[in-house]
Amino acid sequence: MSKKIIGAVAGLAAASLLVAACGGSTASDATSAAANVASSAAAIASSAAAVASSAVAAASSAAGSAASAAGSAAAAGGKACVILPDAASSARWETADRPFLEEAFKAAGLEYDIQNANGDKAKFATIADGMIAGGCTVMAVVNLDSPSAAAVIQKADAAGIPVIDYDRLTLGGGAKYYVSFDNVAVGTAIGDGLVKCLGDAGTKTGNVALLNGSPTDNNATLFKQGYEKVLKDAGYTITADQAVPDWDNTKAGTIFEQMYTKNNGDFVAVAAANDGLGGAAISVLDRNGQAGKIFVSGQDATDEGLQRVLLGTQCVTVYKAVKKEAQAAAALMVALANGDTAAADALATGKTADSTSGKDVPSVLLTPQPIFPDNVKDVIADGFTTVDKVCSTAELKAACAKYGVQ
Repeated sequence: MSKKIIGAVAGLAAASLLVAACGGSTASDATSAAANVASSAAAIASSAAAVASSAVAAASSAAGSAASAAGSAAAAGGKACVILPDAASSARWETADRPFLEEAFKAAGLEYDIQNANGDKAKFATIADGMIAGGCTVMAVVNLDSPSAAAVIQKADAAGIPVIDYDRLTLGGGAKYYVSFDNVAVGTAIGDGLVKCLGDAGTKTGNVALLNGSPTDNNATLFKQGYEKVLKDAGYTITADQAVPDWDNTKAGTIFEQMYTKNNGDFVAVAAANDGLGGAAISVLDRNGQAGKIFVSGQDATDEGLQRVLLGTQCVTVYKAVKKEAQAAAALMVALANGDTAAADALATGKTADSTSGKDVPSVLLTPQPIFPDNVKDVIADGFTTVDKVCSTAELKAACAKYGVQ
């Protein structure tokens, strides 16, 4: 629309100058006319720019994009601080969340400090103390457990620093906002994926093992709530059910091997709460000649998880668009750094129940996507990973070609 208006301005200017030149005016008259035309053109152009600006603003508002909200707050004041939990439970924290958060903060012109506690609660507290003393004006945390993170949130609150729970809700912590995915829906996607694989194989009944996430992570509770209900409702029997401390993949391998031995390998599926746990279970199955015969789930769409899905040893993973999650958190942090709680409230339109405090936490909740071989390409297209990382061997290259991953 703005190009048409600018074109009209140019045409008006040219026509007016031609009239001035051909109408027998003096040089002074022509000069005066040209000046008048230029002034009119400038006024029209200014009006056109205002119209275009209003149109862009309206489109941005209609889209309701958290990314736009973060990007529009250029040169934001204050300092954003983020504490990530570890690099072992999932590769996502360092390979996805960190770079996406950095990208969003840079786009907003907001100073930032992102550190990783590497699974150490004492280090988590030390990092937080340093951030509070170092001038943070807004903080986001991914807890290792609720009690340790709650202590950090309370310290930050006492210092006047608003805190956002990122990805994991800190029960009883009192964070001002929560940014994550609908975690019951994540669990439901895991369960639905397994039921689909079992149904496609003609397996309508059978025993299922649950390999759950850390008992100290509220998300793990919600994931289990989702997939356990789906599996039971579909007629499958839960014969083994255990949580894995700290999402530790090595412990997961040991736990699942004990499950497998105790049940004589009599499982039709394993509901593993993420790709790391799923990979641990698949390693045990592989040693027993059962990889690809007993269906296994996962979550996070890690490169390894996607590879196993393509090769048929993992039934499903669940893709959570971390870039959107990071952008939503950054948008909230920019708003809070600028003291604009109204803007933050406008972004956090959801509610999440804190079962410890009995309160609802204003939330941004995103929607997960189950990933099977035929839509691995969606994860690539979204920029979460690359073809080179996923299609890294001759066997994987063949699978990628088969499923259109390119």
